[in-house]
Amino acid sequence: MRKKKAEKRYILPDPKFGNELVARFVNNLMRNGKKSLAYKIFYNALEIVEKKTNEKGLEVWERALNNVKPHTEVRSRRVGGATFQVPTEVREERRISLGIKWLIKYARGRNEKSMSEKLAAEIIAASKGEGAAVKKKDDTHRMAEANKAFAHFRF
Repeated sequence: MRKKKAEKRYILPDPKFGNELVARFVNNLMRNGKKSLAYKIFYNALEIVEKKTNEKGLEVWERALNNVKPHTEVRSRRVGGATFQVPTEVREERRISLGIKWLIKYARGRNEKSMSEKLAAEIIAASKGEGAAVKKKDDTHRMAEANKAFAHFRF
């Protein structure tokens, strides 16, 4: 191997809950380096979730994230001039990253008033096992299931 493996960066937990996963989520939510605004959006979204569901916002968010994390995905693999979609297991680190990205992406695509409301609505939907982010996970799983025949090309 020519290059050494990139070392894992550890991020500081968020100020309110002391949770590293929340800090990762906020870092993904952040735009143009405005972290304090991203935290404000996230905490407001959790408050909205608490008002609407009468549960702890953080618990609902964690449940939503678990419902969005994919277990399998397809990866392109070239074998003899043909490209196959090969289903593979998803590493835990990547599962979390994909779940976070999908939640944020589909929250941004919603049509509520503020980003806090959009995020809250997507979190509530995902925690119930519905919404666009959960649909994305199901589609990813369906793709992997459909291409099970090529599983022997795994690398």
